[in-house]
Amino acid sequence: MHIDELQTPALLIDLDILERNLATMQGKADRLGVSLRPHIKTHKCNEIGRRQQARGAKGITVSTMYEARAFAEEGFADITWAFPLPPVYAASVVRFPESSTLRVIVDSIEAKGHLEKACRTASRKIHVWLKVDCGYHRAGVDPKSLLAEELAQSLVESSVLEFDGILSHSGHSYLARRREEILPFAHGERDTMLEFAERMRLKGITIPAISIGSTPAMSVIENLAGITEIRPGNYAFYDYTQVMIGSCGVQDCALTVLASVISHQPGATHFVTDAGALALSKDPGPIHVKNQMGMGILFEDYARRRLVSHMQLTTLSQEHGTVTADDPKFIEGKYRVGDRIRILEHHSCLTAALFDRYHIVKDNEVVDEWKILRGRI
Repeated sequence: MHIDELQTPALLIDLDILERNLATMQGKADRLGVSLRPHIKTHKCNEIGRRQQARGAKGITVSTMYEARAFAEEGFADITWAFPLPPVYAASVVRFPESSTLRVIVDSIEAKGHLEKACRTASRKIHVWLKVDCGYHRAGVDPKSLLAEELAQSLVESSVLEFDGILSHSGHSYLARRREEILPFAHGERDTMLEFAERMRLKGITIPAISIGSTPAMSVIENLAGITEIRPGNYAFYDYTQVMIGSCGVQDCALTVLASVISHQPGATHFVTDAGALALSKDPGPIHVKNQMGMGILFEDYARRRLVSHMQLTTLSQEHGTVTADDPKFIEGKYRVGDRIRILEHHSCLTAALFDRYHIVKDNEVVDEWKILRGRI
């Protein structure tokens, strides 16, 4: 089937680009001597997870209990839920199928206490990471704080928790404005974690492993000595945000949204597509970087990876997307009702979470369909 036969909006994966991205990141992990535990919240897809596993990935990372259960049911046996444990989920954690190892993270005495109580009640031991703030300041213990040391010590000494080590996420790497600005964030995360681990070891506190990573940081770093594993996720698809901050090029973006022109009035400076907020999300991309592409950018020539100029996707309502041109001449005689457009989204993770399936494409031919495992408990 040719992509022009698809009903829209449709979510497309360029299979060749996907495979190249998976191979590139796994190759980097192998070359730098670390395990790759990809974050599957980006794709939520069994087929992609299997491809990552076949290339050498050591386990997976998830962001919700639903994802953990869904992928455990698909046979994934080593799962890190990289989200500060909500105490209400402690009972669910200890009831997790024992055919899979579930690793959770804590950054508070309260969460640790709830988890220990649930473990004692269920007579079960659970793997736990200590979340450390490496500069993002979203979650995680301050590595210089007394709390960080106390939690690390108590996790080591716990009789019902298996301490895996320390874990961080360099989400602040998205604040970069170009590729060379990403590297200091990547080095800062690595060095913060190594220094904290060494300080704890000097106090007699064993740190079994160090897990770090974000896609921008892991796309540029070339020295991971002392690090155990990395957890990028977005690298499977990349997106226009990653292009804007310098993590990748347009040629590395594997995910696009196929849409139809549904309204284009004579003489208008805009036309309307059927890809709205429920196909693209309303993520505006990195607002600290000059962006003349609005809420998404159209391909002028996908085969050459050439993007349009003089127009942008300006407004997204629930099912409508409005593309506005600088002047009517740039769209006059083009983008007729029924024409197809291919949109490069700002945030592939949020976009994928809005669809139920991927259409897998090679040279504009649909070669397969893959289910997206999305949902809530």
